Amino acid sequence: MSNGPLPMAAPVCLIENTDQGLQTVESSLNLLRRIQQPVVVVAVVGLYRTGKSYLMNRLAGQQSGFALGSTIESKTKGIWMWCVPHPLQPGQTLVLLDTEGLGDVDKGDEKNDAWIFCLAVLLSSTMVYNSRGTIDNQAIEKLHYVTELTEQIQVKSGGASKQDDDEIPEECEFVCFFPGFVWAVRDFTLERKIDGRNVSEDEYLDFALQLKKGLSPKVVTYNLPRQCIRNFFPTRKCFTFPFPAEPKNMTHLDSMAEDDLDSDFLKVADRFCSYVFAECRVKTVKGGHKVTGSRFSHLVKIYVETINSGSIPCLENAVVAMAEIENQSAVKEAYRLFEQGMENLKKNFPVDLGPLSAEHQRLEAMATQEFLKRSFKDTEGKYMAQLQEKVAKLYDQLINENMDASEKQCWKLLSDLYAPMAANIQQGSYSKPGGYEIYCRDRDAMVAKYRQHDNKGMKGEEMLEGFLQERSAEANSILMADERLTEADKQMAEAREQAAVQEQQAKVAAQRQEDLQRALEDEKRNQEERLRRMEEKMEEEKRLQREELDRALESKLKEQQEMMEKGFRDKAEIMSQEIEHLKKERENQKEAEPGFFKKYFMPVAKLGTNILSSVLQYKAMGKMFGKGKKPKATTAV
Repeated sequence: MSNGPLPMAAPVCLIENTDQGLQTVESSLNLLRRIQQPVVVVAVVGLYRTGKSYLMNRLAGQQSGFALGSTIESKTKGIWMWCVPHPLQPGQTLVLLDTEGLGDVDKGDEKNDAWIFCLAVLLSSTMVYNSRGTIDNQAIEKLHYVTELTEQIQVKSGGASKQDDDEIPEECEFVCFFPGFVWAVRDFTLERKIDGRNVSEDEYLDFALQLKKGLSPKVVTYNLPRQCIRNFFPTRKCFTFPFPAEPKNMTHLDSMAEDDLDSDFLKVADRFCSYVFAECRVKTVKGGHKVTGSRFSHLVKIYVETINSGSIPCLENAVVAMAEIENQSAVKEAYRLFEQGMENLKKNFPVDLGPLSAEHQRLEAMATQEFLKRSFKDTEGKYMAQLQEKVAKLYDQLINENMDASEKQCWKLLSDLYAPMAANIQQGSYSKPGGYEIYCRDRDAMVAKYRQHDNKGMKGEEMLEGFLQERSAEANSILMADERLTEADKQMAEAREQAAVQEQQAKVAAQRQEDLQRALEDEKRNQEERLRRMEEKMEEEKRLQREELDRALESKLKEQQEMMEKGFRDKAEIMSQEIEHLKKERENQKEAEPGFFKKYFMPVAKLGTNILSSVLQYKAMGKMFGKGKKPKATTAV
């Protein structure tokens, strides 16, 4: 599986706008599912036929790709996507979204436009609003979709019904999760001057977003879209583009060489691209979790299905649903990695418990690392526990298979080595005076050869113990029939036989205890390593949450300071409440931390003991004789 985007020769439709409503395109979602890198998502929105697609093509480093169109008809329907490697950030993917033009007279569907705008906000980490002419009241009124976001997006499940005791509207948290806002003013011909002073593009935008004092309906209507832009979007940036070419050539913009374009236009376009590449951050969702291409595919599908169902997209619900899908996928992929590695080891069965345990620990650590890399918001360790349970079950199965393979191999080896002795017994070679001594010599030589053989596996000594126990009656028969030995000699020899069997039993027991102790120590180290990685993962997630709230607080404090300076003390007071609300959210995170690891780790630690059930089973089975076919006993005559 590729971590980055597959080469895309051209954009693809991600969300179709059909007569049945908005529909995701499965082939485009599959392209995203292959991307495990974090994504920087840039969406462009604006009125139709304002040149939105040209900016996306520039960001993709291509002259053409997104359809520009050369007539008054809107070319882009739905939302189109182009995934390219990020030009400045290795390991990140730039996802460009070109949206259907708003206000298309042929479409005439304001509700549809509102959802296109809403999806652009929900899906992007930077949203570019593209307009023509100037940022005047008319231009801002056309951006009325931003005022409707409070009715189209919920932060928490249940929406307004779940506001806290301070009754702070949840849209005050939009700034935590909304994208950066870039206003691209196309075909700008005015001088940027305020009160006779030259101003920057950003100052021009701030001036256009200034509020008016008063509470009349006209002032409230004037202030509403401006207030929403100021409150909802954490960063605001502006670029004013002059005409790119002579009006007669505007219809062929995608086929014109750069030398034929206006140099001032190209300079602004280059600054625009540089800003996006350098400043636009990775897409995150509620909780500060970074979004990969795979996670983004789920997010797209969840939001579109929610809209089609007639429900309001909820940021909290979307993250929960996305986390569930991604965590299930993380379990599956991590387990596949463990299973694949163990299948390779299985080819070498039988092996001793030491190598098997060591490989299990190594592969489980790799699986855990893979899971933690892909998973997020597994706050109770539910999916980690699922992974450990699956790993433990497979490990238990493999130990049994390894023991079966060891048993079969050992009995075959014992049978082959015993065959000459069995022939001697049939021929009566040991049924003569001195036969017992010859029998013992042959048996000791056979045992020595058996022990010299490698790759007997976990049951090597245990199978030998069983063999010696079965041969004890045979040895005793030969001993009793040996006329050369006195009764005292026979009693001494019989005692030696029993001592040898007991010695072998003690050796087997000691080996089992050593294997068990090694496995316990390996598992202890593995649990400690797993906990360390889990702690690192959770610390990273908490850090991202803090950064998310810190960015929101910084934005709110900056906005509050500006409100104070402009004399809007009532609005500054309202923002004080919002700021306190965000601070409380941050404090609540800290209060929830102490009990987290105990709740998270205990189920997983308990599973660590269960993993050893296979070893304990091996110990118990060691007291039983092997189930394989044994060399047939032959009683001496």
